[in-house]
Amino acid sequence: MTRRRPPRSATADDLLTALGLLTDRARKTAESQKARVELAEALQRSMLPSRLPAVPGLRVAARYTPARNGLDIGGDWYDGFVLPDGSLGLSIGDVQGHDVEAAAFMGQIRLGLRAVATATVDPGEILRRANDLLLSVDQGLFATCSFLRYDPATGVLESARAGHVPAVWAGADGAYEVVEDETGVPLGIMAGEVYPVARRRLDAGGAFVLVTDGVVEGPSYDIDAGLEAVARLVRDAVRADLPAGELAARVMGVAGLTDHTDDAAVLVVLHDPHGGGSPGGPPCGRRPVPG
Repeated sequence: MTRRRPPRSATADDLLTALGLLTDRARKTAESQKARVELAEALQRSMLPSRLPAVPGLRVAARYTPARNGLDIGGDWYDGFVLPDGSLGLSIGDVQGHDVEAAAFMGQIRLGLRAVATATVDPGEILRRANDLLLSVDQGLFATCSFLRYDPATGVLESARAGHVPAVWAGADGAYEVVEDETGVPLGIMAGEVYPVARRRLDAGGAFVLVTDGVVEGPSYDIDAGLEAVARLVRDAVRADLPAGELAARVMGVAGLTDHTDDAAVLVVLHDPHGGGSPGGPPCGRRPVPG
């Protein structure tokens, strides 16, 4: 019978060699992940608008920040552009996933919204057509989204949302609320979905603020607590007549309280009482007029 040689004990050199191989593998993995994150961040920032348009009677501002841990990036966006009838179109949304693919898909949605808005200015119809367009691409991703249309001639704000976080409204009289308008399902899930439109007037000094869930939800906050914190902050900012940019920055500060692990975006729509326009229709924050 042949006797087996007992296994050789690992020497210090063997252990150092194995450790070196593991360290090199971990370094290459980390460098690869870092490169993907940097690419996603570059895509994200290049696709966000460098500036937002202005119309009489309205001040608009936005903020974006990547996730704190540097890994969850690429899905959130905001946008603003002038519609064919001279009104202002605004969107904010959040793509499922956080990587290069999510950043690229976000760019497709932004362009898709702009494309369909050349044919219709109705927010619900814009979301419906964008949803069907995304389904035809069949990328297997989906996104929540809110789309607004502000008419400077009337001061009326129309809004529709596709499974997105509720907006927050505050008036100069101190009233405020989380706006729980009816919503359709997120974009890219179900063909033929209908997106109800709510109509309200943005009265003097009032603010309408939209966020992604990275602002209001995290390990330290549930989404209801986060929205309430934003609502109180917007109420106080409106009372103090803060500029739109400062209000957007303060709302983004709520993400620090939630200890967010997601990227985050804020879009502020603030009535400018000195900017012209002739407000009309039911006041913002009250019962919406049926579409």
